[in-house]
Amino acid sequence: MADSSTKDLIVREARICFANQGFDGTSLNDIAAGVGIRRPSLLHYFPSKDAIYQHILELALEEWGRQIDERPTSGDGDCWAQVDSILEVSFEFFRTNPEIVRIVRREALTEKGHLDFDLGTALRPYFLRAVRFFEREMEAGRFRRHDAENLVLTGYGALLTYFSDHRMLTGLLDEDPFSSRALEARFAHVRDFVRSALEPLVTE
Repeated sequence: MADSSTKDLIVREARICFANQGFDGTSLNDIAAGVGIRRPSLLHYFPSKDAIYQHILELALEEWGRQIDERPTSGDGDCWAQVDSILEVSFEFFRTNPEIVRIVRREALTEKGHLDFDLGTALRPYFLRAVRFFEREMEAGRFRRHDAENLVLTGYGALLTYFSDHRMLTGLLDEDPFSSRALEARFAHVRDFVRSALEPLVTE
């Protein structure tokens, strides 16, 4: 087995373990057993559980950030198209990375993070960029006036909590909340809700 594929397997198994059992509930032995290797072999790739955990979070943020950066966020383009594009890429990222969603939610609920790595600090540049974008578009009259910081926080919550609350939603709904139909309906609702909130009021 090639070194790169073994490392990838460790990362994938660790994502599952951390998502299901939390950081404190996961051991290096758990991860090694899931991969089918011994603990000393795992330590050849990562010096500690902390190192694996940080690597997973950094990879996820790097990938999400890369996808966000590839989408238009400024210029003379349609401002709603820019918002819609970010909603779409974020929804798809959360949909395809359920373990990351659960890890992030666990980390957010922990009073003191497990690492010096701070999710809020890592996400802050994207948060501030989004706030500045909305403030600029509101000032220009292209979006309805709102508190931009709270608007971004509301959008974050609307997307992330749906994917982190799978068990509760399963009890509330008459179908699997992660079915193709349910996900399509959820995204359509979020998109329509955000658009209706942003559309300028029509005055006579």
